[in-house]
Amino acid sequence: MSDKVTLEFNGNKYDFPIVEGTEKEQAIDIKTLRSATGLTTIDPGYKNTGSCESAITFLDGEKGILRYRGYSIEELAEKADFLEVAYLLIFGELPNTDQLAKFHADIKKESHVDEEMKKILDGFPKSAHPMGVLSSLTSALIAFNPSSVNVTSENDMYHAIVRILAKFPVLVAWTLRKKKGLPLDYGDDSLGYVENIHKMMFKRPSEDYKSNKIVIDALDKLLILHADHEQNCSTSTVRIVGSSHAGLFASLSAGISALWGPLHGGANQAVLEMLEAIEADGGDTKKYMAKAKDKNDPFRLMGFGHRVYKNFDPRAKIIKVAADEVLNDLGIDDPILDIAKGLEKEALEDPYFVDRKLYPNVDFYSGIIYRALGIPTEMFTVMFALGRLPGWIAQWREMRLNNEPIGRPRQVYVGENHRSFVEVNKR
Repeated sequence: MSDKVTLEFNGNKYDFPIVEGTEKEQAIDIKTLRSATGLTTIDPGYKNTGSCESAITFLDGEKGILRYRGYSIEELAEKADFLEVAYLLIFGELPNTDQLAKFHADIKKESHVDEEMKKILDGFPKSAHPMGVLSSLTSALIAFNPSSVNVTSENDMYHAIVRILAKFPVLVAWTLRKKKGLPLDYGDDSLGYVENIHKMMFKRPSEDYKSNKIVIDALDKLLILHADHEQNCSTSTVRIVGSSHAGLFASLSAGISALWGPLHGGANQAVLEMLEAIEADGGDTKKYMAKAKDKNDPFRLMGFGHRVYKNFDPRAKIIKVAADEVLNDLGIDDPILDIAKGLEKEALEDPYFVDRKLYPNVDFYSGIIYRALGIPTEMFTVMFALGRLPGWIAQWREMRLNNEPIGRPRQVYVGENHRSFVEVNKR
C-alpha cells in the first residue's frame, strides 16, 4: 500500500502523503498543495474534504456504524444515560461513579440563569420561531459571562463546560414555556439531568410534577442518539467559528443557527409537516407512497433514507423501539401518528423502498415521539440542539486544544475580469 499520492501537473510531479485513521480511513494530506503547485481544490459542500483529524465520533455510512469514542451507539443507548455520554464525548472516557456525581453536582450549582435574561425573552413575540429565540438567548449568555475561556487551564475549561450544560436546558425549557404561554420554571436538584429537563419543560403551575419512566427513558435515548454525528453542517460551523478564537457560547450560538435549516436539524419538523399535509388531503398513505415512487411527482417523502447512511440508520433501529413503547404507554389517539405508522409499515414492506434502502431514519421516529410528548412541531429542532450540545462542546474543545488554524476556505473566482470604472452619466 502506497503511503503517498503523486500529482502530475505541467510536466512536474508532486508527492502528497497519505494520512490513515485508526479505522483505516485514508486521506490525502494537501496542506502544501497551493504553495507547491499553485493549485487549489474545488469541493462544493466539502463532501470529499476532511477538515480535521478528530478522535470523537466514528461514522461508517455504508455499514451503518456510529460510535462515540469507540463505544457503539447501540451499547451506549442501552446502558448509559445522557450525562454519562456527554462526559464521554467531552472528556474522552466514561466517568466513574465519583466523577459522574461531581459532574452532575457541579452542573446543578450552575443551573441558575440571570433574571435579566427573562427580559430578553420577553422581547420576543409568541410567534417567534423557537430556534431563533434559543440562538439569541445562547448568544446573550456571553453578556452575563463575559470572560473568555482560558483553554490552557483545565479548570477554566471544565467550569465553562459545566456552565453551559447547566444553563442550556433552562433556556430550552423557557423557550417552550414562552411558546405555550406558561410561567418560566427552574429545575429540581433532586431529579436526574434528563428528568429535570422534562420537569422544567412540562410542569404546570397548578399541578404536581409526575414522572413517567418510559417517557424519560425515551427522551434520554433521543438525546444520546443526537449527541454527535461527526463533521456535519452545525458541528463544522461550531469548529470554524471557534477557530477564530470566538468563545464557546458564541460558537454554540452559530451552531444552533446552522442546525435550524430544514436540510439539517429541521428534518424532523419537516416530517411532521408532511404528515399533517397528508392528513389534510384525506390521510391516504398508499397514495403518497405512489407519489414518492413517481419520478415526475415533486412530492418528497421526508424521514426516509439518509444523506450519510446507505443502509439502515443505526439510531433509527434504537429509537423505533422507544417510539413504540411511548405510543403504547401513553395510549394516544392521534390520526397523524396513525399515518406515520402506516407509512412506516408500507416502507418496510415495499420492495421499491427496501431495495433502495429507504428506511425510516432517526428524524422520522424522533418527530413521532416529540409529538406524542406534546412538544410543538417548531420545538423539534430545539430538542435536537439540546441533544447535540455535548457533541458541539466536545468538538469545540478538541479544536481549541489541538490549536487548529483559523478556517479559511479558498475559491475559484468566476466573475468579471478587470474593467475600468464608468461615470454614472456615461453608463
